[in-house]
Amino acid sequence: MPRTAEPRPDVPALILRKENDRDYLTPGLLKELQQQVRDVYRADARPWVIGYSGGKDSTATLQLIWYALASLPREQRLKPIYVIASDTLVETPVIVDYIQETLTKIDSAAQKAEMPFRAHKVTPAPENRFWFNMIGKGYPAPYRRFRWCTDRLKIDPANRFINERVNEHGEVVLVLGVRRSESSTRAQVMSLHRKPGDLLSRHTTLRSAWVYTPVEHFSTNDVWTYLFAAPSPWGNNNRDLLTMYRNAQAGECPLVVDTSTPSCGNSRFGCWVCTVVEHDRSMEAMIDSGQEWMQPLLDLRDWLTETRNPDQKHKYRDLRRRNGRIQRWGEGDKKVIWGPYKLDVRKEILRRLLEAQMAVRRDGPDKEAVLIFEDELHDIRRIWRTEEGDWQDSLPRIYEEVTGESLAWVEEDAAGSSSMDNAVLEAVCKREGLPAGLLRELIDLERDLQGLGRRSNVYERIDSILGKDWSDQESILREILANRDSIGDETDEGFSDDAA
Repeated sequence: MPRTAEPRPDVPALILRKENDRDYLTPGLLKELQQQVRDVYRADARPWVIGYSGGKDSTATLQLIWYALASLPREQRLKPIYVIASDTLVETPVIVDYIQETLTKIDSAAQKAEMPFRAHKVTPAPENRFWFNMIGKGYPAPYRRFRWCTDRLKIDPANRFINERVNEHGEVVLVLGVRRSESSTRAQVMSLHRKPGDLLSRHTTLRSAWVYTPVEHFSTNDVWTYLFAAPSPWGNNNRDLLTMYRNAQAGECPLVVDTSTPSCGNSRFGCWVCTVVEHDRSMEAMIDSGQEWMQPLLDLRDWLTETRNPDQKHKYRDLRRRNGRIQRWGEGDKKVIWGPYKLDVRKEILRRLLEAQMAVRRDGPDKEAVLIFEDELHDIRRIWRTEEGDWQDSLPRIYEEVTGESLAWVEEDAAGSSSMDNAVLEAVCKREGLPAGLLRELIDLERDLQGLGRRSNVYERIDSILGKDWSDQESILREILANRDSIGDETDEGFSDDAA
């Protein structure tokens, strides 16, 4: 394979300047750092996994390693380096396109220059996706004390890829573009798991992974100075990256591999639907800078943020948790821990999301932008039908009303219940003073077991249904609202598939 001209790793060092005492880089230090990268790379056979988010810190890290290894003879740079980018599937469409284009460029440039880099994109497992959990299961909008999305969307996908490489190679070195100056918490974590003088530290949760942070002492000025001095070896324009940061007035969301990483709610490279912060200043800044097509995304995010308001939770959340019980707390058990979003609220979220997707496709740069994937819609429909007693089969109707299209929905083999059946059931139960939900779940269980030769665990499943709290929820809600102290900023800790 013909080899292309390789960049000279010493060129950037010649034009770097130290502007103040807070900056780290000097020409001499950069050369030493490049030599350190080469020494660590050649020290053993452990492959490297580089976390790449598309932001300034991870870009500087990847470039630094690329330039450092480019000077090695080809036979000394055969150890694989996996570049992984995490797509939460709720990134803004422009970021999705930017990351995908960059990964393609990295692969192409690495192949031409015979460099050991290979790019991969990791995504959440279907059961961990954001909309499946929020719209399907009713998980409430995340906030600082209840970031249920971080593990599912970011940590788990990255760790799954790392563990696959561990199973293949025994151990790996995880290279992260984290800096001590980002936060005092990050600096403490970085120091806690490393012995003085060591370059690598044990990963906090992955036993067979070691962490290397070559830009940990960089200041923000160091990062930008280096990016302007060293052209992107895979063909990106680093000044375009600065323009994106200026438009968003925000920082980078790094590859998240542990819970010590700060929230990315204020970040240009975070999830557009993030409600961990009260206001998404970065998205607001991007809209002000001319990206008006993002307004429907901001409107939906802001509306979801409103549903966290303690005084409004009774409008959006069920009293019962996902295990079917009402959990009280406080003096005299006058307070409750609110359960998942009500089914009607989930339907409203879906409708608004589909409307936003239609608007983004119409007005945005990507006419095929996807905010929610087709397989997610099918999974959500299944949850509504099997767990929420949605006899009306609402999702296909909502989808067709908003989009004017119909998907290839799976038809049930057995005749299902209809909206008319539901109306009859509601009327009969009201007349007889019975909870309609109880009868609906028992009927669904009977249908689920129909035709089976062996009905294993049938009594346990019946007991589970009968064990739910079927008391008059309207009376309980009136009692709670009468005692205004009960609607406080209660925690959602413990909100899970079983107890939520």
